[in-house]
Amino acid sequence: MLLYVALGSAIGGVSRYLLGGLVQRMLDTTFPAGTLLVNVTGSFLLGAIIRYALETPSLTPEVRAFLTIGVCGGYTTFSTFSYETMALLEDGEWARAGVYITASVILSLIATFLGLALARQVIIWREHM
Repeated sequence: MLLYVALGSAIGGVSRYLLGGLVQRMLDTTFPAGTLLVNVTGSFLLGAIIRYALETPSLTPEVRAFLTIGVCGGYTTFSTFSYETMALLEDGEWARAGVYITASVILSLIATFLGLALARQVIIWREHM
């Protein structure tokens, strides 16, 4: 089980590094948009994977751990979010910090809901095939 989690964490961490950096470079901003995107897409993925894994026998416990604890855990970046928020606050960027906190929480919750809903729909589609 540890090997599955470790491999997934490596994949998630590298994905976070590449995507977060790419977004920051493309947008050329000091606003932590890359971290925000990673957290929202990670929330979506986790919601979809959890719902699907718990409501179907399709994923083994090892694959579930690989995808959720490993990939999603390595991919999402709450500690980075916390640091970046504190950096904005220390720089006196109170409004931007507020936008970042609000957007991160609300968008990530919406993304998790959408991931759960997508997985539910996939399960329904599979049952009717």
